[in-house]
Amino acid sequence: VQTCALPIWPMSLAIRILGLDPGLSAMGWGVIEVSGTRLGHVAHGVIATKPAAGLAYRLMALHQALGEIIASHGPTAIAVEQAFVARDPQAALKIGHARAVALLAAAQAGLEIAEYAPNHIKKCVVGAGHAGKEQVQFMVKRLLPACGVTQADAADALAAAIAHAHLSTARTRKVVGE
Repeated sequence: VQTCALPIWPMSLAIRILGLDPGLSAMGWGVIEVSGTRLGHVAHGVIATKPAAGLAYRLMALHQALGEIIASHGPTAIAVEQAFVARDPQAALKIGHARAVALLAAAQAGLEIAEYAPNHIKKCVVGAGHAGKEQVQFMVKRLLPACGVTQADAADALAAAIAHAHLSTARTRKVVGE
């Protein structure tokens, strides 16, 4: 069972986490910094691709944009939301392509990579695994008051980063306490 405890990083050690909400048309991203028990907003946005460009060029655009975000913000870890597709195999395939690009960009940059189920991210941030997008966005704004996030994809990405901060801390405490 994974818990969502508040982060307790050493005060002198700040880490940056890039959260991603993969999508082929729109990939949300958000960078946070964790220092001690504080979460801080660094940046967020949405990478948009045009369907008319064709699959290969859309994937290339995602890869290039992610490389620029990683180079610009210097994260040490990446938290990627796992795909959730109830009925549409075509949507699952498109999200799978976008996730592969995200994982490739992270591996090329030598980042720690973590993947989380959408329900787990929601539980960490909102307290309920079946929370709606509006609830996630509201709690992200509460946890990161300076972020001013207005796009649901970016809010979901910031939520993934927050969940990773919480879960990484829980693992660190367990190892240190053993």
